[in-house]
Amino acid sequence: MPRKSSHNSRPPKPVREVASRPPMERMWKIHQKLAAGGFPNCRVMADDMEVSSKTIMRDIEFMRDRLGLPLEYDAVKHGFYYTAPVKDFPVMKVSQGEVAALLLAQQSLEQFRGTPFERPLAGAFRKLSQSLGDGMEVAWHDLEQALSVRRGGIGLSNMSVFDVLAQAVLDGAEVEFAYHKLAGEKPERRVVRPYHLGYIENQWYLFGLDGARGAVRTFALPRVSDVERTGETFRRPKDFSLAKILEGSFAVFEGRNAKPVKLRFRGVAARLIGERTWHPSQKVVRDKHGVLLEMRVGISPDLRQWILGWGAEVEVLSPAELRRAVARAATEAAAVYQDALPR
Repeated sequence: MPRKSSHNSRPPKPVREVASRPPMERMWKIHQKLAAGGFPNCRVMADDMEVSSKTIMRDIEFMRDRLGLPLEYDAVKHGFYYTAPVKDFPVMKVSQGEVAALLLAQQSLEQFRGTPFERPLAGAFRKLSQSLGDGMEVAWHDLEQALSVRRGGIGLSNMSVFDVLAQAVLDGAEVEFAYHKLAGEKPERRVVRPYHLGYIENQWYLFGLDGARGAVRTFALPRVSDVERTGETFRRPKDFSLAKILEGSFAVFEGRNAKPVKLRFRGVAARLIGERTWHPSQKVVRDKHGVLLEMRVGISPDLRQWILGWGAEVEVLSPAELRRAVARAATEAAAVYQDALPR
């Protein structure tokens, strides 16, 4: 039978939060105490780290059995000790380059701000950085002062719309929403089976089967509103592949009718163009006239806008339809500034 409590018995200790400190950070502290000598026991270390004695015991067993540390218990001195010198605690050893890459990845999470993924991702990075502890060869603070990521033109998306669509993608739930096409005068209703959400060129896009058109279409989230489920469910086709859909695209527009494109770059643009990979199919050839960029992509609005952004330092050599489209857009742009030219 269970014992009855007496007035002279000590009050029970409060239950400690087992996960109050990241495990690797806790084990690093245990290692420091063992390395310093003194034969610390579970109760003393548990009080110091504000966890239960069982948690400390699990950590010690992990350090001994999984990390291979020479750790034993001294029954006479009632504490733990190392039976051999331990020079380095076998925490993850990372180089300066690896920590820098991790930091830059953390700074690249802007696309998830306000989404359901923001908090879990931030927590994961926080736990990882804490678990590295003093095993790092370079401090986070030093790298934050030296390295950063900055993205221009980050798309503005309604996060409530994102939440509904993300859950619909996961649940295989058909949705209906209002969509305002760039060239449209007013929004139109669409019934879509959402297959995938992708973050491309600093913008969130939905890829899904448009019921009225019977084909997969791309929807920019800032132009989506009034989302609701229709009550219908579906299974995403096994052969659906975003990589395949965008295989011949320059950015986000589908590239099913990809064609060979040849562009001639001059001046500063000729030097800059070879410093990046603009498309997986690209070939860059340097000659006395500058740089020739060849790639196989769909003739799309995002390709035309990119070409126009290089101004007079680029010339479209082929195909003819792209050359005409760029020439027409450049002529229209010049007309806007006609009054600024000297007479």
